[in-house]
Formats: sequence, structure tokens, C-alpha cells
Amino acid sequence: MNIAASQEITGLLKAWGSGQPSALDRLIPLVYRELKRMAQRHMRRSDPGTIQTTAVVHEAYLRLVDLGSVEWQDRAHFYAVSARVMRGILVDAARARGAQKRGGLFRRVHSSTNFDLDQVPNLGSGRTAEILAINDALDRLAKMDPRQVQVVEMRVFGGLSVEETAEVLQISLQSVMRDWKLAKVWLRREIRKGKGADG
Repeated sequence: MNIAASQEITGLLKAWGSGQPSALDRLIPLVYRELKRMAQRHMRRSDPGTIQTTAVVHEAYLRLVDLGSVEWQDRAHFYAVSARVMRGILVDAARARGAQKRGGLFRRVHSSTNFDLDQVPNLGSGRTAEILAINDALDRLAKMDPRQVQVVEMRVFGGLSVEETAEVLQISLQSVMRDWKLAKVWLRREIRKGKGADG
């Protein structure tokens, strides 16, 4: 996204947040495009016929509009909140899908499962428990290092590149890569620990 478009989104977010309803009308097409781009990055890695991109975008948009009282700082803040919203949508979908299986019982994550944290597990492959395990581990990590959680949310659930994540968090590329690597190691260890307790 070019600088002018980024500044336009920032201006409209601030205007909307300060109570100018007309700003929302101009913001919707710009925000919708951003959400669609984020969802498409994730959906490219999912099986066709699972969660549709349009459904994810609409749900994300509705949840963001419901956050009307947020004091939007800038486009980066929008990206961060959007990634968190996408995480919530995918976790909710995983819970709903798991509840439909086996009378509401989730299938446990098997100890042989190798988590690929470089992409979100798709919901059509029977790996919904994986999304829930990642979510639970992220909740625990948030108590120790909230920025690492933001990096994971943006990279995994928001589909942002290392460069985009650095821009959003206003940190160096090296900091993003360090947080990304440390978070992946920590999450894998936590998830394996959880699998051992379950199995």
C-alpha cells in the first residue's frame, strides 16, 4: 500500500473514532480491501470449501465495526487489531467445527503432529485442534511477551510479511525475526508439553 493510501486510512480511522460517522462511509471500501487481502493470504493455504474468504472478511468487518469506540491510532493499529480479530474468527470456527464432531468432543492433538507455525492449519483437514492448541499457547505466551504474540498474530493469522509486521509494530526487521523465531520455539515446546499431558 502506498503512503497516501496509508495516510488516508489513518485519517479516516481517527475521524471515525472521534465520532464523525461520514468517515466510516469513506473508510469501508479501503478497510474492506485490506481485510480481503489479509484473508486471502490465509485462505490460499486452506482447503477450498472450508471457510470462505468472503465469510471471513464479512465477519472481521462486522467485529471491527462493533469496536467503534476504539481510539484508532493509525493504519498499523488497524492491522494489529485486524490480525487479532482474524485469530478470533478462526478460533471460533475451530471450536464450532470441533463441537460438531463426536458429540462435542474435540479430537486431541496427537504427539506425532508436527506443527507448521509458518501457516495457519486449515479447518478442512481435521486439524481444528491444532488451531485451538496454538491459541491456548498464545494466551500463555501473552503473559510473558505480548510483542511476540503480536508478531505471531500478524504473521500467522493476519498473513503479514516480516517487512509488514516490522512496519506495523514500528520495530526493526531483525527484531521481528528474533521474536518470530523465539515464539515458534516456545510455542512448539508448549504445544508438545500439552500433547504429552493429553495423551
